[in-house]
Amino acid sequence: MIQPIMHDPLFLAQKSAPATPEDVPVARDLLDTLTAHADGCVGMAANMIGVRKRIIAVETEDGYLVLFNPVILKKSGQYEAEEGCLSLEGVRKTKRWQSIKVQYQTMDGKLRIKTFTGWTAQIIQHEIDHCDGILI
Repeated sequence: MIQPIMHDPLFLAQKSAPATPEDVPVARDLLDTLTAHADGCVGMAANMIGVRKRIIAVETEDGYLVLFNPVILKKSGQYEAEEGCLSLEGVRKTKRWQSIKVQYQTMDGKLRIKTFTGWTAQIIQHEIDHCDGILI
Protein backbone atom coordinates (compact mmCIF):
# COMPACT_ATOMS: atom_id res chain seq x y z
CA MET A 1 0.00 0.00 0.00
CA ILE A 2 1.25 3.50 -0.84
CA GLN A 3 2.16 5.34 2.35
CA PRO A 4 2.52 9.09 3.02
CA ILE A 5 6.05 10.53 2.99
CA MET A 6 7.49 11.43 6.41
CA HIS A 7 8.85 14.99 6.62
CA ASP A 8 9.52 15.33 10.37
CA PRO A 9 13.31 15.87 10.78
CA LEU A 10 13.20 14.75 14.44
CA PHE A 11 11.73 11.39 13.42
CA LEU A 12 14.06 11.04 10.43
CA ALA A 13 17.12 11.77 12.62
CA GLN A 14 16.50 8.65 14.73
CA LYS A 15 18.44 5.46 13.98
CA SER A 16 16.41 2.59 12.61
CA ALA A 17 16.08 -0.77 14.35
CA PRO A 18 17.15 -4.01 12.62
CA ALA A 19 14.59 -5.48 10.24
CA THR A 20 13.19 -8.96 10.77
CA PRO A 21 11.22 -11.36 8.54
CA GLU A 22 8.03 -9.96 10.13
CA ASP A 23 8.83 -6.64 8.40
CA VAL A 24 8.13 -7.95 4.87
CA PRO A 25 4.81 -6.02 4.74
CA VAL A 26 6.78 -2.82 5.46
CA ALA A 27 9.10 -3.66 2.55
CA ARG A 28 6.10 -4.15 0.27
CA ASP A 29 4.65 -0.79 1.32
CA LEU A 30 8.06 0.79 0.75
CA LEU A 31 8.22 -0.61 -2.79
CA ASP A 32 4.64 0.48 -3.53
CA THR A 33 5.42 3.99 -2.28
CA LEU A 34 8.70 4.18 -4.22
CA THR A 35 7.08 3.09 -7.47
CA ALA A 36 4.26 5.59 -6.92
CA HIS A 37 6.93 8.32 -6.80
CA ALA A 38 9.05 6.89 -9.64
CA ASP A 39 8.91 10.16 -11.58
CA GLY A 40 11.02 11.94 -8.94
CA CYS A 41 12.48 9.31 -6.62
CA VAL A 42 15.00 6.46 -7.07
CA GLY A 43 15.29 5.16 -3.51
CA MET A 44 13.57 5.13 -0.14
CA ALA A 45 14.25 4.02 3.40
CA ALA A 46 11.49 2.69 5.67
CA ASN A 47 11.69 5.74 7.94
CA MET A 48 10.56 7.83 4.97
CA ILE A 49 7.17 6.09 5.31
CA GLY A 50 7.16 6.38 9.09
CA VAL A 51 8.69 3.03 10.05
CA ARG A 52 12.05 2.97 11.88
CA LYS A 53 13.39 -0.28 10.42
CA ARG A 54 16.63 -0.88 8.46
CA ILE A 55 14.94 -1.52 5.13
CA ILE A 56 15.72 0.29 1.90
CA ALA A 57 14.35 0.02 -1.62
CA VAL A 58 16.33 1.29 -4.59
CA GLU A 59 15.98 1.48 -8.32
CA THR A 60 18.77 -0.38 -10.15
CA GLU A 61 19.58 -1.06 -13.78
CA ASP A 62 17.71 -4.38 -13.41
CA GLY A 63 14.62 -3.08 -11.60
CA TYR A 64 13.90 -2.49 -7.94
CA LEU A 65 15.93 -4.03 -5.12
CA VAL A 66 14.96 -4.30 -1.44
CA LEU A 67 17.73 -4.60 1.14
CA PHE A 68 17.14 -5.57 4.78
CA ASN A 69 19.80 -4.46 7.28
CA PRO A 70 22.29 -3.12 4.69
CA VAL A 71 25.84 -2.47 5.90
CA ILE A 72 28.70 -1.07 3.83
CA LEU A 73 31.72 -3.35 4.20
CA LYS A 74 34.12 -1.60 1.83
CA LYS A 75 34.16 1.67 -0.09
CA SER A 76 36.44 3.36 -2.60
CA GLY A 77 36.63 6.38 -4.87
CA GLN A 78 35.28 9.25 -2.78
CA TYR A 79 33.63 12.17 -4.60
CA GLU A 80 31.33 15.10 -3.84
CA ALA A 81 27.68 14.82 -4.87
CA GLU A 82 24.54 16.91 -4.67
CA GLU A 83 21.38 15.11 -3.61
CA GLY A 84 17.73 15.84 -3.04
CA CYS A 85 15.19 13.85 -1.04
CA LEU A 86 11.41 13.49 -0.95
CA SER A 87 11.50 13.89 2.83
CA LEU A 88 13.53 17.11 2.84
CA GLU A 89 13.41 20.33 0.86
CA GLY A 90 16.24 21.45 -1.38
CA VAL A 91 19.50 19.92 -2.55
CA ARG A 92 22.54 19.30 -0.36
CA LYS A 93 26.20 18.53 -0.96
CA THR A 94 27.60 15.34 0.51
CA LYS A 95 30.53 12.93 0.14
CA ARG A 96 29.87 9.60 -1.57
CA TRP A 97 31.88 6.61 -2.75
CA GLN A 98 32.02 5.40 -6.36
CA SER A 99 32.14 1.72 -5.34
CA ILE A 100 30.69 0.06 -2.23
CA LYS A 101 30.53 -3.55 -1.06
CA VAL A 102 27.29 -4.11 0.84
CA GLN A 103 26.11 -6.94 3.06
CA TYR A 104 22.33 -7.25 3.30
CA GLN A 105 19.47 -9.70 3.58
CA THR A 106 16.84 -10.31 0.94
CA MET A 107 13.14 -10.16 1.83
CA ASP A 108 13.19 -13.95 2.24
CA GLY A 109 16.09 -13.75 4.71
CA LYS A 110 19.00 -14.80 2.48
CA LEU A 111 22.33 -13.13 3.27
CA ARG A 112 23.98 -11.43 0.29
CA ILE A 113 27.18 -9.50 -0.31
CA LYS A 114 27.34 -7.45 -3.49
CA THR A 115 29.44 -4.63 -4.91
CA PHE A 116 27.54 -1.67 -6.34
CA THR A 117 29.03 1.16 -8.38
CA GLY A 118 28.08 4.54 -9.80
CA TRP A 119 24.54 5.84 -9.51
CA THR A 120 23.21 2.71 -7.76
CA ALA A 121 25.97 2.95 -5.14
CA GLN A 122 25.09 6.60 -4.54
CA ILE A 123 21.39 5.79 -4.04
CA ILE A 124 22.19 2.99 -1.58
CA GLN A 125 24.51 5.27 0.43
CA HIS A 126 21.79 7.93 0.67
CA GLU A 127 19.24 5.40 1.93
CA ILE A 128 21.67 3.82 4.42
CA ASP A 129 22.25 7.34 5.76
CA HIS A 130 18.48 7.50 6.36
CA CYS A 131 18.66 4.24 8.33
CA ASP A 132 21.45 5.74 10.44
CA GLY A 133 19.48 8.94 11.13
CA ILE A 134 21.82 11.03 8.98
CA LEU A 135 20.05 13.84 7.16
CA ILE A 136 21.99 15.42 4.34
